[in-house]
Parts: sequence; C-alpha cells; structure tokens
Amino acid sequence: MPAVVPTRTSGAARYEVIYDVAYVESRNRLTTLIRMIMMIPHAFVVYVWGAFAQALALVQWVIILFTGKRNEELFKLQNDYLGYSTRVSSYAELMYDEYPPFGRDPGATGVAYSLDYSADANRLTNALRLIWAIPAMIVASVLGFAGFFVIVASWFVILIIGKQPRGLFDFLVKFNRYYARANSYLLLMTDTYPKYE
Repeated sequence: MPAVVPTRTSGAARYEVIYDVAYVESRNRLTTLIRMIMMIPHAFVVYVWGAFAQALALVQWVIILFTGKRNEELFKLQNDYLGYSTRVSSYAELMYDEYPPFGRDPGATGVAYSLDYSADANRLTNALRLIWAIPAMIVASVLGFAGFFVIVASWFVILIIGKQPRGLFDFLVKFNRYYARANSYLLLMTDTYPKYE
C-alpha cells in the first residue's frame, strides 16, 4: 500500500482534520465479500472508544467555558480515537484491503489523518456547539445516505471486476474527510467549522 502523507490544501484552516487515503485500483474480492464480518471486532472498539471520547467532550466543554482553553491531554485522547475511527470507517467503506490494526498505529492502511492541537477555544461557539453543529450534522446525514449507495455500488463492482472505480473512491474520501471534520467539531477538538472538499 503506498504511503499517504497528510497535506493541507491551499487555504485550508490550520486546525481542521486533514484526511486522505492512497488509491489502489485493484482490490481483494474475498476480503470485500466478508468485510462486514471482519469489521465486528473493530465496530465494538469504535463504539466503546467513541462513548469515551464523547464523555471527554463533556469534560472539555466545562474546561473551555471556565478557562477559554482546551485541555491538551483530553484532546490527545480524542484525537487518537478519531484517527482510529477514520481508519476503521475507511476499511468498512471498502477504501483499502489491509486489515487495520487496533489503536493508534495506522499500520499499512494507506490512511493519513492529522489534526493540530489548538489551546485557544472560543467560549461562545463551544457553549452553543450542539446548536451551531446542526447544519453540519444535516450535511453529514445527507452525505451518509449517498455514501451508503456508493459503498453498495463499490461492493458489487469490486466483486465483479476486482477493481474500485476512482470516482466512487473519491466520493468516499470526501465524505470521510467531512465526517471526520464534523466529528472533531462536535467533540470540541477544533473551532473550525467543517467543510466539504
């Protein structure tokens, strides 16, 4: 799997999720066929770790309201979760074939994820984060609905021809990038509003 180095697009905000996946056209039919079965252990870990990350967001919310600063240790724990969950979702969505390792190590997945820490936090936007995030959650839901059909189409195409079309792959990369940005915003890891690109 080719390595992917996270790069910032021109004009990209400093404190937003950078996410990319190395494109490989030829795909493994067998692992694609049984992908959802292979995902079961990871789904459990993502669920438990995600609940913990949400609890940390509540603690972070209180800290930000009182101090106007993010706690770096809480951010790091959440950031480890978000990096892992993006690799797992990318695997579940048929974007690469290597089984992802559990935890922080990206392994040979070809997934690049990064988010810079910013101590400064806007008290107002963090206090009202659930309200500010409603449009982003709506966009993520619409993209997720479309993404489901793209994943199903990818599954059939990979099983039939053993390759994933670049157009389907590119849509899933953009969807996952937006979803990771929306999650980082909801988890109070950044004040940068998520954008689709």
